[in-house]
Amino acid sequence: MSTGLCLGAKASCNDLVAVFHPVTVDSDRSPCESLKLNHPETHVRNEAADDFLQLLKEWEKLCKQYRVKNLERTYPSRSRISETVWKNASSAKDSDTPDEHEVSSLVDICYGDPCDTGNRGLKFKVCWKGYSASDDTWEPIEGLRNCQECIQEFVTNGFRSKILPLRGDVDVICGGPPCQGISGYNRHRNVDSPLDDEKNRQIVVFVDIVEYLKPKFVLMENVVDIMRLVKASLGRYALSRLVLMKYQARLGIVAAGCYGLPQFRLRVFLFGAHSREKLPQFPLPTHDVIIRYGYPAEFERNTVAYDEGQPRQLEDALVLRDSYSDLPPVANNEAREKMTYEKPPETDFQRYIRSSEYKMTGSELNGAKRIMNLLYDHRPSPLSEDDYIRVCLIPKRKGANFRDLPGVIVGTDNVAWRGRTQEQQFLPSGKPLVPDYVFTLKQGKSKRPFARLWWDETMPAVLTAPFCHSQAILHPEQDWLLTVREWARLQGFPDYYRFRGTIKERYCQIGNAVAVPVGRALGYTMGMAFQKGSGNEPLMILPPKFSLSTNIQLAKSLSQNTDRLN
Repeated sequence: MSTGLCLGAKASCNDLVAVFHPVTVDSDRSPCESLKLNHPETHVRNEAADDFLQLLKEWEKLCKQYRVKNLERTYPSRSRISETVWKNASSAKDSDTPDEHEVSSLVDICYGDPCDTGNRGLKFKVCWKGYSASDDTWEPIEGLRNCQECIQEFVTNGFRSKILPLRGDVDVICGGPPCQGISGYNRHRNVDSPLDDEKNRQIVVFVDIVEYLKPKFVLMENVVDIMRLVKASLGRYALSRLVLMKYQARLGIVAAGCYGLPQFRLRVFLFGAHSREKLPQFPLPTHDVIIRYGYPAEFERNTVAYDEGQPRQLEDALVLRDSYSDLPPVANNEAREKMTYEKPPETDFQRYIRSSEYKMTGSELNGAKRIMNLLYDHRPSPLSEDDYIRVCLIPKRKGANFRDLPGVIVGTDNVAWRGRTQEQQFLPSGKPLVPDYVFTLKQGKSKRPFARLWWDETMPAVLTAPFCHSQAILHPEQDWLLTVREWARLQGFPDYYRFRGTIKERYCQIGNAVAVPVGRALGYTMGMAFQKGSGNEPLMILPPKFSLSTNIQLAKSLSQNTDRLN
């Protein structure tokens, strides 16, 4: 969502840093590392959102406490802390005699229990004089009573540099509370009382953060099941909390494919705006889309779409060939982190997605003006030896799947079963070539196990892991799963965007993300509302060729249109 909103805000002629307070919170480490790599201006915090909220409250207290003090007040030359505090967090030094270690500075702050000591609370990260950064330790504020000078220096500098937002500082809060307790893929979700499920508590925390910071704008994303589960109780909860806070609110159901992607991917977005601001509009589709599953019927009016009979000019729906047919073949056990493209882009989407960061954003960022000619993250999740043998036997044609393996019979009722008249084939491992589980999925009627995608098809939605046992996920013409980069292209990530973590973690980050073209369109409408340049209708028509034009191309196009009008 951050990447898309960045691009969209800049397309509306807004400077991202002026519109968004650059703080991002995520409890998983690898997404934080990816975000920091691609958004170096962002202060990324790897912590739980409820701990972050408590930290905000403690930070406000510290700022009030230390800002009223005379900044010229003198303290002892350097604060000291006893060995007992050092020992609480580190075993780097062991001594039975009470020694003292000199605090050089405080370098970070958090709320929680980063060292798993069982003691939760406000903590400072201490840099010790005479020790390296690897010896920095988290210490409770109670143990730093003799370090007032260091605390004052940290709080004063942190207040000036805005390392944490205070109430009234924030323009936008955006986020996607985890959907695991909501999604229909979770067969054990609490359908009777969803707010009692710990997995769904983050929706409450998200709105609590909004209530505490009172930003100008709010954008929340979640799966469509938030409007299905228990009569949409969770969606109604978030909406009602905003209304109770005197926010304007608008809810829309958006299909990612409508903004130039070969996947359908329905998601719910909730816009909120302070009473003094203009409520952002939802962007009308730019592309036709191949519908893969249904909308919640009772919330059909919330679907972001053109009305029947309304004039429209839509680009053709994108298919898989549009997305990644230009990418080179790789091996099942591909280990290269970067490689060359080998051939030029073949479609408008590929030309757009391969644009440099300079062209994409329309601004020069840390040397991004250089044309990016290397391909990153083009690696698949390696198949096991058994699965690789199976995949190599799947024909390279549309509709091919496990039913094409030797010994599988499909009856007139579309049920697949193991032929009894043929001798069963086994793999070198001793396991059957056709595993038993393919016959139990949907009572033998599923065509998804070991299924190939095909060039003229689309995806229902990119998930958090490619799993060939239950998904159609094989490359159309190669014997491997779709790579991390192909996965990322289906979500609209520019090729210059790189990922951190294991291969499994990279897939997960991409599957959890808001599709970048959707975020970009929403960022554009939010930027227009920020400038009071949008209308009062709930829906907005985006500029021509918006989805497949870089910000530089958009700026030139809008400038030419303005010149013609003048």
